[in-house]
Amino acid sequence: MPFDRITVDPDLMGGAPTIRGLRIPVATVVSMIADGMTVEEICTDLPDLSPADVAEALHYAAETVRERRLPLRTPA
Repeated sequence: MPFDRITVDPDLMGGAPTIRGLRIPVATVVSMIADGMTVEEICTDLPDLSPADVAEALHYAAETVRERRLPLRTPA
């Protein structure tokens, strides 16, 4: 899946993936969703974002996790 709305620029936000070259990291948007905010609330708090930006941030995060192995604690 191509990510047209996700950009990485070493001179912006330390090279973290951002939304459309804005100073809004993908991680911030994903954290807002994880904290229980709705897409509408996120777009109200960050008016430069559209619902499509939020959706692509979630897809990007899911793909990133899918492609990496993260250290997880095994159940006891």
